[in-house]
Amino acid sequence: MSDFMDKAKDFADKHDEQVDKGLDRAGDMADQRTGGKYDQQIDKGVDMAQQRTGEGDTAR
Repeated sequence: MSDFMDKAKDFADKHDEQVDKGLDRAGDMADQRTGGKYDQQIDKGVDMAQQRTGEGDTAR
């Protein structure tokens, strides 16, 4: 499992922009599925996840 996590971290570092876009899309899908009821919480979670990937920037 450690090897998988190392590969995932390496991918996130090398492809930060794509990872951030994917996180945005996942957040948008969650907003749609919940009817926007948890919009602020989802946005906060997406932002936190984006800060933990790559260089820590966010796509928003």
